[in-house]
Amino acid sequence: MNAVFEKKVGQRIRLLREERKLTQEQLSAKLQVGGCDITRSALAKIEVGQRHLYVDELKLFKEILNVSYESILE
Repeated sequence: MNAVFEKKVGQRIRLLREERKLTQEQLSAKLQVGGCDITRSALAKIEVGQRHLYVDELKLFKEILNVSYESILE
């Protein structure tokens, strides 16, 4: 992905996480239960655009945050 786009997607994930009053630790735990091995540190890197987001992770973010793909990718 494009670095600027990844940063925007990361910011969007952070906003959606905060709107649901989840900490990075809580969200990463939910992702791990769902089958994605994402630590709190890795989630922090996704949120600032320093780590790539994989399709299986995107799917879980959508499900856990209860949003559409468009909400994450806009």
